[in-house]
Amino acid sequence: MPEWKKNDKIEVSIEDMSETGEGIGKTDGFTWFIKDTVIGDQVEAKAMKVKKSYGFARLERIIKASENRVEPLCPVARQCGGCQLQSMDYEEQLRYKQNKIYNNLVRIGGFTDIPMLPIMGMDEPWRYRNKAQFPWGTDKEGNLITGFYAGRTHSIIPCDDCLLGIEENQAVLKRMKAYMEQYDLRPYDEETQKGLIRHILIRKGFKTGELMVCQVINGKTLPHSEELVKRLLEIPGMKSISFSINREQTNVIMGNQVENLYGPGYIIDYIGDVKYQISPLSFYQVNPVQTEKLYGTALEYAGLTGEETVWDLYCGIGTISLFLAQKAKKVYGVEIVPQAIEDARENAKINGIENVEFFGGKAEEVLPEQFEKNKVYADVIVVDPPRKGCDQVCLDTIVKMAPKRVVYVSCDSATLARDLKYLAGNGYEVVKVRGCDMFGHSGHVETVVLLERKA
Repeated sequence: MPEWKKNDKIEVSIEDMSETGEGIGKTDGFTWFIKDTVIGDQVEAKAMKVKKSYGFARLERIIKASENRVEPLCPVARQCGGCQLQSMDYEEQLRYKQNKIYNNLVRIGGFTDIPMLPIMGMDEPWRYRNKAQFPWGTDKEGNLITGFYAGRTHSIIPCDDCLLGIEENQAVLKRMKAYMEQYDLRPYDEETQKGLIRHILIRKGFKTGELMVCQVINGKTLPHSEELVKRLLEIPGMKSISFSINREQTNVIMGNQVENLYGPGYIIDYIGDVKYQISPLSFYQVNPVQTEKLYGTALEYAGLTGEETVWDLYCGIGTISLFLAQKAKKVYGVEIVPQAIEDARENAKINGIENVEFFGGKAEEVLPEQFEKNKVYADVIVVDPPRKGCDQVCLDTIVKMAPKRVVYVSCDSATLARDLKYLAGNGYEVVKVRGCDMFGHSGHVETVVLLERKA
């Protein structure tokens, strides 16, 4: 095997894609990861970082383009860290994501005969995000800019119209920028920790058309805020304007304290027939159209007749719980974030849903306690854990409670495969697996799985 070093030029054919959407090619058994390439591309690249058996290279030239390569619509697609797959035809993106789920279930889960259903793709893979967070900064000349961080950095790529986001983002940013320039309000500098204006959060209710703006500041007050409110109210649908105080030296965007400037402090949106009240700090799925498909599938897999007791673990603001409650006898939701539990209870109230109860705490603590102390049981358990998957204690308790069905919603098919392997080894059978594309042009994919207890 030849010795490769930094800045070497290589020619390679891309044969596969990594979990994070980089193209993978091999030269004499040595593996290269090359961003912005597509399966089928033949490329020239420059070695950037070389390890013992693999390396990272930068795309320099496409010698022969893959038949699945397309011209990215976004002018900053390569510099911006947000979209890893914009050079790939959308149908090919769906195939890549379906294969990613399948390969993880084979490789990590050890499954052979996988009952995969076709992935649920988007009808419109652009303008699908109902939420955007733009950092403010300056360019080399000191001019005010906003946009997104380049991959693995905190340097801002100027962009005021992300094609995954809503068209109103541009109108909000234009007015915010003019207001900052008029009153000489400086953006926050991470190195010096000086400057007032940090990220700006923009949200939209897709069904209601309601808009929210929350400006994060490194201070206690936003000067001349009445002028900002006046400008933002020129945008149709503007319902909530606020600022969030974050004076910490942190990568966390929002502060815990929100001061209201205009409106009720929240916007309303719907997923299916269920109404949600969304405040600046609420968690809410960013792609509501696909969320409806995902949750509709989870509800279908739960197979509810109106007689079941259901536990929804890692329930967030109750999005799946309230969906399930429409067809279950009783739903219990568990969530560790106190603000999310408050939102979940409020969402149940505004929908008049009374057969649901929410517990604050870790799923791996609340579930065993309720099972062992209070002898609660479950006909169906739904889990929608974070990327790291389910906690082992939580999995053990699910097996002890022995529900007829488990519906597993996952945002990481690798940890999903690990957890399914455990459940399959403890009395459960994987009956259906289906992907759902919530994040077009990125490498992420959601999966929903039905498991049934073996007789």
